[in-house]
Amino acid sequence: MNKYKKLAMNTAIFAIGSFGSKILVLLLTRLYTSNISPSDSSTKELLEITANFLIPIVTFSMNEAIIRYGLDKHYNKRQVFTSACCITGSGLILMLILSPLLGLVSFLNYLDGYTILLLVYICTSAFRSLCSQFVRARGLVKLFSFDGILTTLTLFIFNIIFISKLGLGVRGFMLSVILSDFLSAIFLFFVAKLYHYLNIRYFSPDLAKSMLGFAVPLIPTAVMWIITGFSDRLFIRYMESDKAQLGETAAGIYGYATKVPNLISMVSTIFFQAWNMSAISENDSKDRSNFYEKVYSAYQSIMFLAAAFLIAGVQLITPLFVNDSKFGEYSTVYLYTPILVIAVLFMCFNQFLSIIYTATKHTKNSFWTSMAACVSNILLNIALIPNLGIQGASIATLASYFVCFAIRIMDARRYVPFSVDWKNFTVNTAVLLALCFVVINQPMFYPGYLACGFIFLLTCNYKAIITMIKKLLKRG
Repeated sequence: MNKYKKLAMNTAIFAIGSFGSKILVLLLTRLYTSNISPSDSSTKELLEITANFLIPIVTFSMNEAIIRYGLDKHYNKRQVFTSACCITGSGLILMLILSPLLGLVSFLNYLDGYTILLLVYICTSAFRSLCSQFVRARGLVKLFSFDGILTTLTLFIFNIIFISKLGLGVRGFMLSVILSDFLSAIFLFFVAKLYHYLNIRYFSPDLAKSMLGFAVPLIPTAVMWIITGFSDRLFIRYMESDKAQLGETAAGIYGYATKVPNLISMVSTIFFQAWNMSAISENDSKDRSNFYEKVYSAYQSIMFLAAAFLIAGVQLITPLFVNDSKFGEYSTVYLYTPILVIAVLFMCFNQFLSIIYTATKHTKNSFWTSMAACVSNILLNIALIPNLGIQGASIATLASYFVCFAIRIMDARRYVPFSVDWKNFTVNTAVLLALCFVVINQPMFYPGYLACGFIFLLTCNYKAIITMIKKLLKRG
């Protein structure tokens, strides 16, 4: 089987296991918007972001290391899993010891009443991540995908019980995620027989040191990305302005404006799981650069088309995920979505390029390129949000992700050189921005403009997709 078919097959398996479940998760937003007010939704979003902020720190980003070293045939898988578990366990224990310090941070007042749930949330999420990533590193992609479906089903059931039936609101959401992650981890641990790979005798100090050297630069990288998303909500929630709507309700609206763009992230994540494995496996191949060029070209074209489709249909798609019948404030969500779609698009391109750093073990580059995005985002939030409100946060996010992309597309190709069609890239980006303008301002006959824009992008991008299809159909 050629490398293109292997990538396509793994992507298909991940898609089968992930697509339905991820759509179900997005549909849960209707349940949330029907039962949780915009201000409480802001608290829910901040709790999620806080957990995502702390997880890479307290786990030392071992979920990234376990994939890189678990897929590498030069390392013993028992030593990889045991060493990763020991490092993660040490970090979680340290977190629990230091957790009282969270109460000393004034702007974390939204944690009041949720601290214990947050700590349990982090522990169960870390445990599940270790198990699921090691299952993937062992090549058990079908089991990994099945677990994705199972986890989402349990999450859905628990959400209905705790939020819809018992009316527990944000606490119900936290309990649902905790129980879903815990059951997933237990399922994988026993079905994949991970207990055969976990024994203190397998702990390797040298391997642990190497894994930490690889993963530690990824900690600030992950933190930077979280801060980039975290700062938006904090600025919207706590800044004051006479020119724009800000506060808890605005922060809740912004949070739900990210839901439709997450459809792009969902598609990219499915591909990313397979691409991560292929990039690491093909790191020493002679035609590595050509492989990257063909895959990136097709990936970029598909993502541009997906972004154009979401922007053009945002008014029809948003009501599928956001219910504004009870809380009318949600009716404006779609106005802030288009720019965020492009922002997420560039985030996905950044994710693709980060694999180069992972495969070639240049993870320090991930850090400083992410820092550029983080600093840009904070400065732009300060400048734009007081004047433009929620839309200012969207523009700041787009600009910061583009800054990171501009740096990475130049830097990453020093390690794996491959060509980029800059003319096609520029045209695609310009048309997407034009579509955003049309959706936000809604000039006369704007549906026609949206349709023409999408068709134009389809003609610009079909060639790269056809080339990839031919690669997949080629024998050998």
